[in-house]
Amino acid sequence: MLVLVAPGQGAQTPGFLTEWLELPGAADRVAAWSDVIGLDLVHYGTKADAEAIRDTAVAQPLLVAAGLLSASALGAGPSAGSAGTNLAPGAVAGHSVGEITAAAFAGVLDETAALSLVRERGLAMADAAAVTETGMAALLGGDPEVTVAHLEKLGLTPANINGAGQIVAAGTKEQLAALEEDKPEGVRKVVALKVAGAFHTHHMAPAVDTLARAAEALAPGDPKVTYVSNKDGKAVTSGAEVLQRLVGQVANPVRWDLCMETFKELGVTALLEVCPGGTLTGLAKRALPGVRTLALKTPADLDAARELVAEHAA
Repeated sequence: MLVLVAPGQGAQTPGFLTEWLELPGAADRVAAWSDVIGLDLVHYGTKADAEAIRDTAVAQPLLVAAGLLSASALGAGPSAGSAGTNLAPGAVAGHSVGEITAAAFAGVLDETAALSLVRERGLAMADAAAVTETGMAALLGGDPEVTVAHLEKLGLTPANINGAGQIVAAGTKEQLAALEEDKPEGVRKVVALKVAGAFHTHHMAPAVDTLARAAEALAPGDPKVTYVSNKDGKAVTSGAEVLQRLVGQVANPVRWDLCMETFKELGVTALLEVCPGGTLTGLAKRALPGVRTLALKTPADLDAARELVAEHAA
């Protein structure tokens, strides 16, 4: 059984879309998406520097566009039929903003709706992040219960509980500085993330209202494949509930550890991560022993991905 997953913010790097845009029709397609959402995705995916694509309002639409484009090149997602490959993942999931990409893979949202929603999400979260100087940091190693209790003592939120020995803390710059000086017992390293706010915490509450209004204009379909939610790792069968969860999730912790537990329960044998892949594949290698993994980083990975699909997809 194959699970198709999409990474979250921080996975982007300068120029990561360049080679993908060389595929037939890709540049025109991304240019059309850019017109729809009022953001030059081609420029930001090819020429913009790291600081420019760190901007939440830019990074989030860019990541969803990259996921849709790379999956389409493989033969997945809403336009799979036109790619000539019948990719039928048994399940889909995304980390944080990647949940919107996954919603498109599952048929809950079409591409235009997914990109329009993520554009609103990015703008709203950027506005919320501008109120207070906040950020996020990954903690590697340590006992999860000890780490969570320590973070709460410092006033930080365990915003991403990723499994495989990784928890991401979020809060104010002062709180994160205190964490650097006072790491939880057993944590071997604290790594600042390339994000511009304390996502998935109460700092994002203003964005929830904005996103809820944007969601009212959408007509979600029910998932055509198993959709695994960040909220609790549960499979969601209603499109309306998927959309509701997408709205609320911006201010609530990501439970990727529970998503991976669900992958085990579903009998997943392979995990394929769309562009810019790597982060979720790394977590899966540590938390899902025996599961084949592959990250779509460049078009050079497509042949290997198709082989994986042939072996593990329905």
